Amino acid sequence: MLGNAIAIVQENWLLLLVGQYPNGPLGGFAATMLLSVLGIGLAFPLSVLIALCRISKWWALRAPATALVYGVRGIPLLMIIFWVYFLFPLLLGANVPGFATMLCTLVIYEGAFLSEVVRAGIEALPRGQMDAARALGHSHLRAMRFIILPQALYNMLPSLLSQFVSTIKETTLGYVINVPELTFAANQINNRLLTKPFEVFLILALVYYAVCFSLTEFTSWLERRIATRRAGPLRTVEVSA
Repeated sequence: MLGNAIAIVQENWLLLLVGQYPNGPLGGFAATMLLSVLGIGLAFPLSVLIALCRISKWWALRAPATALVYGVRGIPLLMIIFWVYFLFPLLLGANVPGFATMLCTLVIYEGAFLSEVVRAGIEALPRGQMDAARALGHSHLRAMRFIILPQALYNMLPSLLSQFVSTIKETTLGYVINVPELTFAANQINNRLLTKPFEVFLILALVYYAVCFSLTEFTSWLERRIATRRAGPLRTVEVSA
């Protein structure tokens, strides 16, 4: 079995890595990572906007943002993929590529989830931070931009990386709308070989495990580092006292 898996990798590594590129669209592992990076990167500004609306004093901003977050978080990702897949062509009057469909879906889905991370990060800061900024003459938005958000985002980095790991795994659902990501490439290999599905999907599982485990370990290290840096000033004060 191990020999079969090694042979499959040796014969199909390029397909697993980049799909049919350059003779076709970019696929395989490269497409998976590109989808994940773009998805989380584009979802982040949206999540900040939603989070600011969620903590706003104005009901007209808070209510729609809350409804969006609870609505998206309460619906399976596969359902959102199908909605975007069928709805966007109707709205735009043109076919939307599967990659763009999956990217839009990830932006919506991750935007809702990340908004709760951002909101928790903001609300975890002492209330005195905003009061001090306002006392120094900053407007609410300026204080949020230059004082509150930078601190909150620094503390949220481990959670953001954890969400990135989840995004990598969620890209596998792009297979249902023919996005040529890593799972799609593995299925192409399986359809050609027919007799070795266990080996093919074992390789797929190992690739996802290696990537996600590495990122999870890095997230744990980063979380410990941030905790140490936050505790540093406190220990200095205690020693001085």
